[in-house]
Amino acid sequence: MKTRFVLINTSHAGNVGAAARAMKTMGFDDLVLVAPRWANVLRREETIQRASGALDVLNNARIVATLDEALDGMSHLCATAMTPRDFGPPTAAPRAHFEMLLKSELLRHEAPAQETKNPQNPGEESPADPGAAPQAGVAFLFGSERFGMTNEDVYRCHVALSIPTNPGFGSLNLGAAIQVIAYEWRQALGGFAVQEATPPRALADAAQVAGMLGHWEQALTSIGFLDPAAPKKLMPRLNQLFNRAQLSPEEIHILRGVAKAMIETAQAKR
Repeated sequence: MKTRFVLINTSHAGNVGAAARAMKTMGFDDLVLVAPRWANVLRREETIQRASGALDVLNNARIVATLDEALDGMSHLCATAMTPRDFGPPTAAPRAHFEMLLKSELLRHEAPAQETKNPQNPGEESPADPGAAPQAGVAFLFGSERFGMTNEDVYRCHVALSIPTNPGFGSLNLGAAIQVIAYEWRQALGGFAVQEATPPRALADAAQVAGMLGHWEQALTSIGFLDPAAPKKLMPRLNQLFNRAQLSPEEIHILRGVAKAMIETAQAKR
């Protein structure tokens, strides 16, 4: 589904940059500004600084005079309005609404697919219907920092998204609100895989573990902890312990260093 973020009457240039950054981190790049305070807001220094590298989103952004222009091609409109209104679209949390939206969109695409099957040969599809419904587009609308969205703009939306916050303090700045909506929508669409902060840990092989255990057997014998004449099950138990630990080669080196120090200390005391 096409995704567009629409900022209406934005007054702070930094918020435009913050919006671009929030969008880019979640993989979105369609930003439209409706009558912002600054005509050159996309090129202002504060905007560029707050974008923190999301310059491609700023370069792709458009400035339009009216909301109608901003919503061209969009089929599902989501207001982000925290202020209660006597009349308007239903209010929903982003996560619940996105789940419902994607389910209905899936059903909408499945029905025509079933209808295109050739009734005389179910395994063969009929020619595509030139009048098939166009691809859906979702627009997230954000009002000005001071006044939020006007009633008229909210009324034309299908839903008013409300981010669940502390009932005693629900104030979010524009950049933060966009980040939350962008994150929830990206998660609904499947999300991104978590990137490992550290490389995968290499594991010591069986020969390295066996060599280390042999070294430890010598060390434990040298300090009198292990009696070679009656070893019982000490070494097999240590073997199981180290197997559960899934030691790395570096950890094997450390343990062998400990064993070496134990042997040298025992020899020095003789």
